[in-house]
Amino acid sequence: MQKKLSNLPFKGTPEQEAQLMAFIEENKHDKSRLMAVMQEAQEIYGYLPMEVQQIIADGMGVPLEKVFGVATFYAQFSLSPKGEYNISVCLGTACYVKGAQKIIDTISQQLEIGVDECTSDGKFSLQACRCIGACGLGPVLTVNDEVYGKLTETDIPDIIAKYHV
Repeated sequence: MQKKLSNLPFKGTPEQEAQLMAFIEENKHDKSRLMAVMQEAQEIYGYLPMEVQQIIADGMGVPLEKVFGVATFYAQFSLSPKGEYNISVCLGTACYVKGAQKIIDTISQQLEIGVDECTSDGKFSLQACRCIGACGLGPVLTVNDEVYGKLTETDIPDIIAKYHV
């Protein structure tokens, strides 16, 4: 799965940047600490937008392409912010053969976002994931920590409505 850059404008604060810069300062003399710096940046911002990747590249003295390559290679890094309600649809084999793609398509259509995107109000984000370990309930999705199983497309509007408060 190819990661997408965020469709929302970056909203970092001076405090977040100062926190990241302090961590970079502690680590900039050791290029092998790049992953640790990126992990800290994601902890601070919640994701790694291009603006943050540029700060890391400049601060660590590495090309932006290197930071971007690491961010897109490792599943732990996200290029898009997570919504208040992060919807994750399982695309593991059991869920996929039971119609998980239709579930993603329905959510995507209803929220007007694609996979790895966030609604413009920051309320919902959509992710596809591999097996979440609930194969007998497939297709399965989670909204934050709440699990929904044995889904059909007709279940989606009610699930989304539950969080549209």
